[in-house]
Amino acid sequence: MSSQTVRSTRHTVSVAAPASVVYGMLADASRRPVFLPSCVHVERMEFDGAVERPWVWDAADDRVRSTRVRRVLQPHTRSIDFEEFAGDETSWPGAVAAGTWSVESEGDKRSSPTLRYEELSPSRTAAPGALEADARLRLERIRQMAEQWDRLDELLLSFEDSTRVDGPPELVYDFLHRVEDRADLLPRVDSAQVTEERPGVRIAALDTCATPPGLTATGKAVRLCFPAAGRIVHKETVTPDLIAAHTGEWSLVPDESGPAVISAHHVLIRQEAVGEVLGEQACPADARL
Repeated sequence: MSSQTVRSTRHTVSVAAPASVVYGMLADASRRPVFLPSCVHVERMEFDGAVERPWVWDAADDRVRSTRVRRVLQPHTRSIDFEEFAGDETSWPGAVAAGTWSVESEGDKRSSPTLRYEELSPSRTAAPGALEADARLRLERIRQMAEQWDRLDELLLSFEDSTRVDGPPELVYDFLHRVEDRADLLPRVDSAQVTEERPGVRIAALDTCATPPGLTATGKAVRLCFPAAGRIVHKETVTPDLIAAHTGEWSLVPDESGPAVISAHHVLIRQEAVGEVLGEQACPADARL
């Protein structure tokens, strides 16, 4: 890692969960979009069992930033070294940030994860206090998720639907892509607005008819479009009270009889809201229905 540190921070939190559980959550980058509010999507580019190169998209204040990451997983020491590279570069120049996640055991039921983070590029320097605030926020979110580890099977919900379309896959993809036209095409959508920061990165806001009749529900999502692969990945940034996180993906699988359209979803139920929304006697299983 580069030694030209511009700014650094180091924070630790105590967690009521085994060290193996916490390390497992940190090591599984694919779950970050569900566990971390700012993370939109993680695309694994390479992995040899120890060194992983994911491409990560994060959103904050209606801005989306992509970062390429090199991670070295060391399960025997429960640590993960990482380097971050500017996402809009086509090569791998010098890292703009680096750091280490490490997890110390505090007995069978407690542990203490630590995040050490260094900014290595002046262009990446955050506003005063932002680096520390972001580190604390990430650790706090990991603590919240890890302390629910024995209930995550109830709180996490994944499902998918599929259908086959008799038509060109290009037209199907175009329909899925044009969120701004939903109000004209779908009766439940009252209005749709889309901003596009750069090609393939879109922020969509939709007003839809809600229950009871006469009410309107507002939704907002980041959509990452990969037309060459026939994929659109999305994450809701405004969710109903009962849902802590909702990510999904549209994908097209073409063949000679027409494309198969697959819609996959991953949902994290907000446990503390189950009783408030569904009644005092309700449990997470009721929210899954």
